Amino acid sequence: MLKVPDNIVIYVALSPIDMRKSIDGLLMLVLEQLSINPKDGGVFLFCNRGRNKVKGLYWDKNGFVLIYKRLEQGRFIFPRDVHEDHIKIGVEELNWLLAGFHFTKMTAYPELNFKNYF
Repeated sequence: MLKVPDNIVIYVALSPIDMRKSIDGLLMLVLEQLSINPKDGGVFLFCNRGRNKVKGLYWDKNGFVLIYKRLEQGRFIFPRDVHEDHIKIGVEELNWLLAGFHFTKMTAYPELNFKNYF
């Protein structure tokens, strides 16, 4: 499983890309299509037209890390009713997405803070 800081922002591009792109090609997409500086922090996630492959990119101290996952059966579920070029999600939603869940419809239990245990 991918381990990234809990407070990092994940940018999910909603338009499919050519999966032959590697780090330099993905960097160009981040800069030109998303208009974000990749070294400012964040994970940038892209999918193919068939939605069975995702590639991700993020800066880790001294170089870029390339993430790639291919499903042998089924498809990743990306929102289609969004009229923007990308959405922002958190680490929990990223893990749900990579596990194959419909991450936009899921919610985690809220954190409880209480002092009386009985």
